[in-house]
Amino acid sequence: MNDEHANRSAAARPPGSVRDPGHHSIREDSGNGSLAVAPSLGVTLDRARMPRRTSGVDARILTISTYALLIGVAAAYLAQALVALIGLVTNLAFYGRWSTAFVSPAGNHLGAWVVLVPVIGGLVVGVMARWGSPAIRGHGIPEAMEQILRNDSKIPPRMTFLKPLSSAIAIGTGGPFGAEGPIIATGGALGSFLGQVLHVTANERKVLLAAGAAAGMAAIFASPISATILAIELLLFELRPQSLIPVALATVAATGVRYATIGFDAVFPMPPIATPTGSALIVYVVLGACVGLCSVGVTRIVYGIEDAFEKIPLHWMWWPAIGGVAVGAIGYVAPLTFGVGYTNIQAIVSGRFAFDALAALLVMKFLSWSIALGSGTSGGTLAPLFTIGGALGAICGQVLAAHAPGLGVDPRIAALVGMAAIFAGASRALLTSIVFAFETTRQFAGLLPLLGGCTAAYFVSVLLMRTTIMTEKIVRRGTRVPDEVAADFLAQVLVAEVCTRSVRTLRDTATVGEIRAWFAGDDPGSQHQGYPVIDAEGRLRGVITRRQVQNVRLADSVTIADLVNQEPIVVQESHSLREAADHMVAHSVGRLVVLADAAPHAMVGIITRGDLLAAHAKRLREAHHAETHIRLGRR
Repeated sequence: MNDEHANRSAAARPPGSVRDPGHHSIREDSGNGSLAVAPSLGVTLDRARMPRRTSGVDARILTISTYALLIGVAAAYLAQALVALIGLVTNLAFYGRWSTAFVSPAGNHLGAWVVLVPVIGGLVVGVMARWGSPAIRGHGIPEAMEQILRNDSKIPPRMTFLKPLSSAIAIGTGGPFGAEGPIIATGGALGSFLGQVLHVTANERKVLLAAGAAAGMAAIFASPISATILAIELLLFELRPQSLIPVALATVAATGVRYATIGFDAVFPMPPIATPTGSALIVYVVLGACVGLCSVGVTRIVYGIEDAFEKIPLHWMWWPAIGGVAVGAIGYVAPLTFGVGYTNIQAIVSGRFAFDALAALLVMKFLSWSIALGSGTSGGTLAPLFTIGGALGAICGQVLAAHAPGLGVDPRIAALVGMAAIFAGASRALLTSIVFAFETTRQFAGLLPLLGGCTAAYFVSVLLMRTTIMTEKIVRRGTRVPDEVAADFLAQVLVAEVCTRSVRTLRDTATVGEIRAWFAGDDPGSQHQGYPVIDAEGRLRGVITRRQVQNVRLADSVTIADLVNQEPIVVQESHSLREAADHMVAHSVGRLVVLADAAPHAMVGIITRGDLLAAHAKRLREAHHAETHIRLGRR
């Protein structure tokens, strides 16, 4: 992109200019007429504004980590309070007793009257959403994602109590949801609230939000590792020490509270399983792909139902009650569909359900959950998806174990793979799904089948679905959701690799009149917006802009040295393009003088915004060349 400068005649020079052999002129940048550079004189360089070197961590992380630890402890107790509140509502609604014991609604004796319980719960949630906050609708994680991506991670403080209260009512009155989504949203709201009260940056507030959300999940499932990974895959969209350390510490604190108050047992304990054979492993991978295909269908059906509710000629406040009718009717026929269903998941992965019971639970739970979720009530998606996927995997496993015993398929492992694979396909939180299934069952032999099955489901989902069950809603509202966690390209390239290595300069003894006359000539180099100024010894003094020279209030006799009055803004060769770009933005300049690392008084070139784009252009050309080579190789 600098060939035109290399071919420019050296004869056409401004008065008093000095041009090193092979140097290029500064290119014009119409985006900003002000060019700030650093004089190389010692007294001036002492005031040079150099970009901060990016590093893994600094002392600030101690403060943020302390906040995250406190949030983790608070989120753990909030999680327990939510579970107790769900138990209280469940006992009152289905058994007419005052107790916070976490029980299943399936054992109720209300008969046909049970249909009214979810309807009443839906009415209450609708009222809370209309006059409290519409944000309580939904399953929690998408709402947290949207606040991160669009609102600087600022969640209204009232969500800290409105979301768990509405979810407890929805789930406690039979809603077929898990408690994990609401507590993730509640923990995130707590972290966001603390981030708004304290003096933190928007990025630090995002970290605190993610720490609270991850801590909530860890407290519910005793799964600190998968909760940390979930924060990375669905909330942070980055993997940096500044964010990873506080989030991980928050999940450790939350899990520690759970261990101290509840115990160390696995959430979904299952009998020991044997290491799978090679043929069984192949089956589990194929099973994962099939479940991944089902996850695509599940996602589309859920949002299709949501679209159908949008067409109902009633205010959305009434939709949860309408969904409650379906929940109650299905629950009357299949009581196991009521509530969170954690005991159902445990029974599925333990192999305690027969084929007919699995099939009934699969169909009925899916119908109840999809209708309720589409109605816009408050609840989570993880537990329902685990139930549906686990039942599907167990059914396939039982069929294969009965009709093809030579394959060595264990229905319990098949259920475990189905449980994790459907979440991997629906949410594309691949690593979260694998590690979560391991942490909640603690079956080491299931890791390899989980890796194969979940990866296959993820692969199918990526091929067939543009969005996920977590992102479809917010994408429809115009939010761009990152679909990958990748290293910053600009952070991988040094300034020395792309900067313009030579610059046409002006002598500091030249006068304004001489430069104005040169501007009026036909030298193409006289059309730029800024020029470095050097002294008789070739040291950089500073920079002048075209606007400064053309100021009518300046006499022709004024020297160029008198115009150098800006504080220098510089980079060094060893800075990254990311550091240079951030430095340009911070100081509203379009060019930076590049100084040598070995000789800090020596200017070695100029880097402009165009150079940053040129670096990206090279990356894109290389990618295009690779794609072209692959296509040609297929012919």
